[in-house]
Amino acid sequence: MSLLSLRSWTLRRRVVALSTTVALVLTIIGVFAAITAASSNEHIDIILNKTGPMRAAGESLNTAVVNQETGVRGYAISGNLDNLKPYNDGLAAQNQLLAQIGDLNGPDGDPAVRAALQVVQQRADAWRAAVADPVIKAVQADGPEAGQALIDAADTAEFDALRASIAGLQDDIWVVRAAAAAAAKRTGTVLVALEIFAAVVVILAGAALFLLLDRLVSRPVTELAEQVREVADGAYDKRITSTGSPELRTLAADVDGMRRQIAAELTEVREAREQIEWVNDQLKLQAEELTRSNRDLEQFAYVASHDLQEPLRKVASFCQLLQRRYAGQMDERADQYIAFAVDGAQRMQRLINDLLAFSRIGRLTAGFTDVDLNRVLTEVKSQLEARAGDDAEIIWADLPTVEGEEPLLTTLFVNLVGNSLKFRRPDVPPVIQITAERGAEEWQINVRDNGIGIEAEFADKVFVIFQRLHARDAYEGTGIGLAIVKKIVEYHGGRIWLDLDVAEGTSIYFTLPLLAGVPVAEPRKQDEVAA
Repeated sequence: MSLLSLRSWTLRRRVVALSTTVALVLTIIGVFAAITAASSNEHIDIILNKTGPMRAAGESLNTAVVNQETGVRGYAISGNLDNLKPYNDGLAAQNQLLAQIGDLNGPDGDPAVRAALQVVQQRADAWRAAVADPVIKAVQADGPEAGQALIDAADTAEFDALRASIAGLQDDIWVVRAAAAAAAKRTGTVLVALEIFAAVVVILAGAALFLLLDRLVSRPVTELAEQVREVADGAYDKRITSTGSPELRTLAADVDGMRRQIAAELTEVREAREQIEWVNDQLKLQAEELTRSNRDLEQFAYVASHDLQEPLRKVASFCQLLQRRYAGQMDERADQYIAFAVDGAQRMQRLINDLLAFSRIGRLTAGFTDVDLNRVLTEVKSQLEARAGDDAEIIWADLPTVEGEEPLLTTLFVNLVGNSLKFRRPDVPPVIQITAERGAEEWQINVRDNGIGIEAEFADKVFVIFQRLHARDAYEGTGIGLAIVKKIVEYHGGRIWLDLDVAEGTSIYFTLPLLAGVPVAEPRKQDEVAA
C-alpha cells in the first residue's frame, strides 16, 4: 500500500485500523493467556487437591500399618480380644486410605503412583498372610503362648518390606507434586510474560493514537484556529488551509468558502453602508432644510397674519361706517355690496385670527406642568355655558392628571366640546361624554356626542386646516378647529383619530403620554355636570 494511499485515509479509518490491530493482538494474547491459566490451574489443583491429600493419606497409612503390627503383638501376649482392636482399626484405616489415594490419583493419574499402590496392597496382604493371620489363629486355638512363639519365630522382613513400599509410595507422590509445582511455575512465568507483552501493546497503541491525534487533529486544529482568528481580526483576504486529516482539510475548505462569501458580503455591506450614509446625509440636509422652511413658513404666517391685522381693521371699520351712514340712501344693490364687503372683511379677520392662533401653538410656551383634566373640563364648561344652553349635558368622570400646558389643553377641549355643541341634531338635546382609559404608556381619552356625526369618507379630511364639510351659511366657523386640536395633541406627544364604529354622533379619540411620576387623578363622586 503506497504512502499516498495512506494519506488519503480518513481519521476515522485510521483509528478503526489501529483499534482493530490492537484488538486482534490482544485477543491472541488473551487466548494464549487463557490456555496457560487453565494449565496453571490444573497444576495448582494437582498440588493442592491431589498430591497434598495423597501425602497426608500416605503418612496416615504408615501409622495404620504400625497400629496393626502393635495390635497383633498385644493380642499375642495377652490373648485379650480388646488388645486386637488396634489391629482391626488399622486394617480398616489401611483399606480406606488406599482407596482414597487411588481415588485422588484417578484412572488417568500417575502410573508410578498407581503401581506403588498395588505394591503396598500386595505387601500388606503378604504380611497379614505370613504373620498376622497365623498369630491370631494360634492364640485363638492354643492360647497366648502359641501366638507368642510364632511372633518370636517370625521374620520382620515382611513388615519392613510393607513399610518400605509405603515410603516408596510417598516418594512417587512427591515426584508428582514436584513436577506439578515446576509446571505451575512455568505457566506463571508465561502468564507474566503475556501480561507484560499485552501492556507493551497497549502502551504502543496509546502512543500511536496520541501521535496520530497530535499530527492529524491537535496541531492542525490549532493552526486552523490561528488562521480563523486572523480572519476574525480583519484579514479577510487570508486563505484558510489545513495539513491535517482529510476531514480537517474538508473543514478548512468549507471555512475558507465561508470566508470568501463573508468577504464578498462584507464588501457589499460596506458599499451599502456608504450609500446609506450618503442617503442619511442627504436626508439630514433635507430635514434641516425642511425644518428651516417650516420655521420660515410659520414665521411668515405669524408675521403676515399680524401685519394684515391693521389694514384689515381699517377696511372693516370703513365698510361698517359706509353701512351705517349710507344704508337706505342708495339703491338696494349698493346696500347689498356694502354688506358683502363688511361680511368678507369680518370673515377675513376671523381667518387671520385663527391662522395666528394656529401658528402660535408650540411657539409661545410656558413649559409643561401637572394639569388636572377635571379642572380643565370645569373651565371649558364655564366658557361654553352660553352656547350650551339649558338642555345640553357635558359629562366626565375620573379624568387623570397629565403633564402639559393647561391653556393649550383647555383650547383642545373647547374646540372638541364646542364642535359637539355646534353640530347637534335638531330638536335633540346634546349629550357630550368625556372618558379616559389608562394604557401601558399613555392615556386614551374619548370625546363622544350624539350629534349629526361625520361620514367615514371624511375621517382624514376633518383634521386638515380650513377644511369644511358643510356650507358656510349652515354652520359658522373657519374649519380650523380640529386642525388646532390635532396640532395641540401632537405637540404633547400624542395621536388623534376619528372612531368610525359608532351608531350615532361623533367619537374622537386622542392620547396623551403617561409619564413616570405623574399621579393619577382620584375618582370624583361629582363629575357629571349638566350644562
